[in-house]
Amino acid sequence: MSTATRGRPRSFDRDAALDKAVRLFWTRGYEATSIGDLTAALGIGAPSLYAAFGDKAKLFKEAVQVYGSTYGSFAGRALAEEPTAEAALRRILREAATEYTRPDDPHGCLVISAGVNTTSAEIAEFLRRMRNGNIEAFAARIQSDIDAGLLPGDADAPTLARYFGTVIQGMSHAARDGASAAELARVAELAMRGWPAT
Repeated sequence: MSTATRGRPRSFDRDAALDKAVRLFWTRGYEATSIGDLTAALGIGAPSLYAAFGDKAKLFKEAVQVYGSTYGSFAGRALAEEPTAEAALRRILREAATEYTRPDDPHGCLVISAGVNTTSAEIAEFLRRMRNGNIEAFAARIQSDIDAGLLPGDADAPTLARYFGTVIQGMSHAARDGASAAELARVAELAMRGWPAT
């Protein structure tokens, strides 16, 4: 006697579906992306979407995590791989100019742009924590160089971190407005003039 299987069809590829959700939220933002948009993009019905991912907010949060480990992972790699905070921030700015303007991807940064105009306090706070977490990571790396004597003792790590975070956020918005990689690369070089003299 055979039993019928229930739930998602075997052909359902969760990782591929998540990538489609990432790109949809990245393009349209959280607020403007409906469940209907998601089911159409993922090629599954609403019951399957809820079974696989939970509600829209849960799917969005998972999509943001996927974005951070794939498309948006360049900043973390630079912080981990470069020998100094200066080299790391220079690389992050330079790579942001390229990553935010790739022709085959939505422009800008999902974490920066997806929550614009959202009415969900939960989603707005989730994204705010992520952005501020990035600033804190910058500040910790800069403070490490201050403590090691690689930067002047009077350098202000939190303010420098906020400065570079602000530049990166501005680059994301400019990319969505049509700024080219070359234009943003020039912005990145100009921003580095704010680095403390050693």
